[in-house]
Amino acid sequence: MKKQNDCGLSMSSTYRGDYATGSYAVAHAHSHQALVVWVFSSPHQHLMAHEVGLLIDHEEATLHPAGVTPAKIIFYEERNFQGRSYECSSDCSDIHMHLNRCNSCRVDSGCFVVYDHPNFMGNQVFLRRGEYSDFQRMGGMTMMDTIRSCRMIPMHRGQFRMRIYERENFGGQMHELMDDCESLQEQFYMSDCQSCNVLDGHWLMFEQPNFRGRMIYVRPGEYRNLRDMGVSNIMKISSIRRIMEMC
Repeated sequence: MKKQNDCGLSMSSTYRGDYATGSYAVAHAHSHQALVVWVFSSPHQHLMAHEVGLLIDHEEATLHPAGVTPAKIIFYEERNFQGRSYECSSDCSDIHMHLNRCNSCRVDSGCFVVYDHPNFMGNQVFLRRGEYSDFQRMGGMTMMDTIRSCRMIPMHRGQFRMRIYERENFGGQMHELMDDCESLQEQFYMSDCQSCNVLDGHWLMFEQPNFRGRMIYVRPGEYRNLRDMGVSNIMKISSIRRIMEMC
């Protein structure tokens, strides 16, 4: 007999989405259990995040916030989405294992951070859903000759919280953030942030005020020295924002 929760639904590790998404999505929650949810909807009805949020709640489930479509990015060898392609729905430490080069991409769903070196090193760019036909001509973004690795950003529910420190190894003055900060200098009289402890949520840290310039993506964990994260030529951290996009 299957184990049931308080609502009388059986417990398992997979669920099926609405048929409008094509194939059903699967959330594998490791040691966590998720409800088996059979979702049926008409072609004109959309399944919203709050309808599944109470049933499936695992940070690493690659679910689209507006439905049940898994995160997906497609890389192309040539500009303007030409040449061979590689489709990815999770982290990839070296895209050149699949393609000889990468000069354009299309984000169909979800959000990603891409890097111009393997193993999530080098310059970073945050990508929302959309088309990027030429990495070398992305106006207002960090110049990138190519993309070598990427991270999928999981959908986060709940509060955001991180502790920032003026010096490496959690030294100097400390402040706790739960919201965006356009200028560390103006808000905290803090000229730099050299280490941090991300407690909840996913964040972007920028070298210039107002979320401009080169950036660093950080997820829950301790970062004793932000200078050791392999970001090319980043001088300091001046602003920080939460990743809240409903991509």
